[in-house]
Formats: sequence, structure tokens, C-alpha cells
Amino acid sequence: MTTQPSSFYFPAPRSQKFCSQCATEISYITPPDDNRLRAVCQSCGAVHYQNPRNVVGVLPIFNDKILLCRRAISPRYNKWTLPAGFMELGETTAQGAMRETQEEAGAQIELGPLYTVINVPHAEQVHFFYLAKVLSPELAPGPESLEADFFSPETIPWDELAFRTVITTLEHYLDDKKNGVFDSPDKKPPVHHYDVPLPMHDF
Repeated sequence: MTTQPSSFYFPAPRSQKFCSQCATEISYITPPDDNRLRAVCQSCGAVHYQNPRNVVGVLPIFNDKILLCRRAISPRYNKWTLPAGFMELGETTAQGAMRETQEEAGAQIELGPLYTVINVPHAEQVHFFYLAKVLSPELAPGPESLEADFFSPETIPWDELAFRTVITTLEHYLDDKKNGVFDSPDKKPPVHHYDVPLPMHDF
């Protein structure tokens, strides 16, 4: 087997051609008592279900500034985003959000409450963002980030943000901040739960 450079590897496509149990070619049919097409092996009977993927991340705050990372990977290379990524097996959404923050920004944080839950059905994803307090200005971005930096509300690079889920999470935060939602330390901020509709070009 030829060893490929690290830049060669990419996420596998969602659709399958062959059964992972017996290597027979997959058929896309509606199984009995089901209501939609599934990837089915008609040799061994395995049904390969596909379910939405969870993206977990944080909205990190340090001295009223927001921590953003500039992406070093596709999609949206060179665009700014909140620290976030796909949840791994065996971890909670909170654990995944903290891990992604460490991997992408190298930031030490105190995780706060869940803040936005965003359905992205056309991308087969659900995005979860937690509020977080950054404990130190020291950052050490990992290989998935070109850089990481803090932005005041007035300097957020809106035209250079990577994803609409990031944009809408920041918009909710700034609206809540303006409306005094965070003024009382004893009051828990609301969880914003909403859908991102199918866009013309991207999500």
C-alpha cells in the first residue's frame, strides 16, 4: 500500500458502494416497514443507516472580546470561524466543544451553558455552540488554523466569516448583550434553537 502525505486525506463521502460487513455491492432500496431509501446489502441483510452529524464548538469570550480562528483547511479556507468541529464517538457535546477549542485555538477555557442549537438539514448536520470564558490571552493554534485572535464587537470580520451558523450565533450573542441578558451573573442566558434554511450557494 502506498503511503500518502497528510494533505491527501479527506472525509469519506456519505454514500457507500460496498457493504462493510461482507463487501457485496450496496443497493439503495426502501426496506420493509421503513419509509425511505437506505443503503442495504441484499447479500447479508445489513442496513447501513446514515444519521445527522453533530458539530460542536464554543463562543469564547475574553475581556468582552470574541475569539475567532482563521481556517487552514477546506471548506472555507482562510475564513474566520468560532472554534468548532465534528463530535467524536465516545464524547459528550461539551467534551467535544472543549477539545475543538484546544485543537483549533490552543485556548484555555471555562465552559459555560449551551447557547445555540442549529439545525442544518441540507448539510445533514446539527450545530451546538456553548458560551465559554477564556482564562488567558495565550493562544496556540493547531494545524487546522492559520491563526487565532480576539475581536471586539466592532471589529468582527463579518464579510470573512466561514459559516452562517457562526454568523447567526454571533448575531444572537451581540443582540443578547445589547439587551442586557448577560448583566446578571445569576441569570442563565437563553438557548437559541433554530433552523438554517437551504441557501443559494452555501451554508
